Amino acid sequence: MKILQLLLFVPVFLCAQSSKAQKFICKDGFISFFSKTPAEDIEAKSSECSAAIDFVSGDMVFVVPIKSFKFERSLMEEHFNENYLESEKYPKAFFKGNIDKNAIDFKNDGNYRVIAKGKLTIHNVTQEVSIPGNITIKNGKAIINAQFDVRCEDYKIKIPKLVMMKIAEVIKVTLNNTLNPL
Repeated sequence: MKILQLLLFVPVFLCAQSSKAQKFICKDGFISFFSKTPAEDIEAKSSECSAAIDFVSGDMVFVVPIKSFKFERSLMEEHFNENYLESEKYPKAFFKGNIDKNAIDFKNDGNYRVIAKGKLTIHNVTQEVSIPGNITIKNGKAIINAQFDVRCEDYKIKIPKLVMMKIAEVIKVTLNNTLNPL
């Protein structure tokens, strides 16, 4: 009887293990943004981007706490959180979408160009987006890199006329996350 139980358990266990290896997560991913104007360059960085991807379904999600962005000057950070992104009211930015599940062989090392399609929510405004990126599978990890633009106006981020020359209308966002198998 124990041999029969063992023979039934092993395939179930192996299936459970292989399904886990198809899902990858990260809790300390890097994300930054850059605003370039003739008057001033502004950069902020966060290493608190959480991410998850399921390579079987192609589903992915990214979340970053707005207050986790750190600036060179504390006054910039204060204005960003209080005046522009209203981080008390809207504490997180989200991306929920997917990639072509057939575009990546997550079981073998390699580089894959992908386009993530989904919904990006910033400042409580959600927009449909397509984000080009690169996923590198290496040593059992998934490294996701992407760079894309965010138009402040699209997310109802109001820039006062007084500082319009210091803050770009389009912000460049860079993402670099290393995800581990779940």
